[in-house]
Amino acid sequence: MLVIGIAGGTGCGKTTVVDTILHELPEGEVGVISQDSYYKDTSHLSFEERTKINFDHPKSIDFDLLQEHIAILKTGQPIEQPVYSFVNHNRTGDTIKTLPRKVMIVEGILIFSHPEIRDLFDIKIFVHADSDERLIRRLKRDINERGRDINEVLNRYQTTLKPMHQQFIEPMKEYADIIIPNNKYNTVAVDIVRTIINERL
Repeated sequence: MLVIGIAGGTGCGKTTVVDTILHELPEGEVGVISQDSYYKDTSHLSFEERTKINFDHPKSIDFDLLQEHIAILKTGQPIEQPVYSFVNHNRTGDTIKTLPRKVMIVEGILIFSHPEIRDLFDIKIFVHADSDERLIRRLKRDINERGRDINEVLNRYQTTLKPMHQQFIEPMKEYADIIIPNNKYNTVAVDIVRTIINERL
């Protein structure tokens, strides 16, 4: 099994890169694990308390469960990937059965910040985009898909997203094998990634 980590700041275009890799490789050979599924369970907190959590800090991620799940997949066994609700800021209690594949992609903003998780990746890809581009994408997504208002998104960006990016995400570039600049769609970089994957397979 080839395990690929794809990291980068919020709104950098990780999902686009993942979707392109999925589209370019044979159906059924690639599986995806999202770091977003592994936010810690916050059922013990009220909704009001949950809205105040800094979800861009590594402490918000259940890295132990993520590490365990990657290890299980490597043995050829399926996992039950948690389902997370951004509207309720909590896991839903549901799971998605995720089968092992020849290629497993793990994507998320903080996956390179945890050394034990980082060591599980055969290829580490960092997707880079300018901060203003990432903010625009984040605004569109959070307002349209997650029911946030513009003031809430901008306040969160200024107080948590930007400082967390500078502290925990941007420095992780140094661990990347490949850095994909993604202010506009980068076909050359994705082609290189696809070629490497095909060679490994």
